Amino acid sequence: MPGSGTEFRSDLDPTPLFDPRTYLDGVPHDLIAELRARAPVHWVPEPELMGWEAGPGFWAVLTHELMNRVLRDPGTFSSHLGATQIRDPQTAEMLEFVQRMMLNQDPPQHTRLRRLLMRSFTPSAVLELEATISARAERLVSAVEDRGRADFAKDVSAELPLLTLADIMGVPTQDRMLLFDWSNRVIGYQDAEYAASDVFDPATGTEMARRSREVRAEIRPGPDGRMPDPRSREGLADMYAYAQDLATYKRANPGSDVVSILLAAPDDEGGITNEEFETMFFLFAVAGNETLRNGMPGGMWALLRHPDQLGKLLADPALLPGAIEEMLRFIPPVVHFRRTATRDVELGGCRVGAGDKVVVFHVAANRDPAVFAEPDRFDIERSPNDHLTFGAGPHFCLGAHLARRQMTAMFTESLSRLHNLRLDPARPPERLLSNFQHGFKHLPVIWDVTRAERVAA
Repeated sequence: MPGSGTEFRSDLDPTPLFDPRTYLDGVPHDLIAELRARAPVHWVPEPELMGWEAGPGFWAVLTHELMNRVLRDPGTFSSHLGATQIRDPQTAEMLEFVQRMMLNQDPPQHTRLRRLLMRSFTPSAVLELEATISARAERLVSAVEDRGRADFAKDVSAELPLLTLADIMGVPTQDRMLLFDWSNRVIGYQDAEYAASDVFDPATGTEMARRSREVRAEIRPGPDGRMPDPRSREGLADMYAYAQDLATYKRANPGSDVVSILLAAPDDEGGITNEEFETMFFLFAVAGNETLRNGMPGGMWALLRHPDQLGKLLADPALLPGAIEEMLRFIPPVVHFRRTATRDVELGGCRVGAGDKVVVFHVAANRDPAVFAEPDRFDIERSPNDHLTFGAGPHFCLGAHLARRQMTAMFTESLSRLHNLRLDPARPPERLLSNFQHGFKHLPVIWDVTRAERVAA
């Protein structure tokens, strides 16, 4: 327990909330429900595990009300002091580096960068993005339509956010799989399959991509034989090299993409520096990709696990917007986010000390029975549905609209083209080894191929 103490002590061990291996079997909702029934906030230890050194522990916030309170009060619960991941950066230099990211800043610094970014999403830029999303979703689904089986996470849905991000960032289409590799290495660095992700073919990429690959080849293990932490500049040096090259190119050759607009902001409006752009590029490449990439397979898994709800949706496609909101509530792709207390404060009956880590759990708030009737029931007609999947307060997800738009396009195409879609009983889903992103690396599905398609095959 921290020196600040608490009035509440529990004999129920909350440590599994911290252990990434817990989430290989799914979110521990039973444990969360029992903890929340005893108290809204719990102290969670950070034991040494999976190569991580032991940490000081943190306060886990498990209710909708208190999550809202924490996220809407950056003056008391800072994103900047310790950044937004549970585990502290390994060195002061690493902390200083990640603190430059918009995700890890508080007002007014965060406000300036967010305002610049919001201005860059001009109506014309957004319309241009939206115009391509449906066509791309149609192409991705039609490419597998006559197979009768596919890995929905890898073969169907993964490329849509990559293509959309490439448009936003002005990244050439042939370099888009670099975004895939970078986000894998950051989000899944505890997962053997993701940590060494290397699907990009340098022979197909641009000169910027080839230079980035040369930088990656120079990343060497440390004295302990482990690769540098991907949250450090050294651990993702290839991505930052690409970001610098892209910024230089876009300043000289601006287009209509969001990044070109962002980089063109005049200095008297607080224009963005190349250093700031590097960290914003990280935010796009990782957060902008991984959240949706996990959200779509998670939503599909939830839908296919509840055939009664799938039947309702197939009978009435107008229910899709509500179904997407329920997918986002039921299986949010982000497990948690961290804040750091700036002062001593009472939270849920606990005395939180200045400097303590305070971690809000999306997966807990979204199933709070004080807000959601029968919270463990998947109901595509749930209304109201005040989930916190996109957060709240100053850091509310800027990409929420585009995420919903892409999910709408992908589910529209999948459910209309893949007849009798269902989980593949011969190949179980595989989840990501992570306590931060709740995602499916693989989601095998099968469907019935029509008679005409069988003849053509």
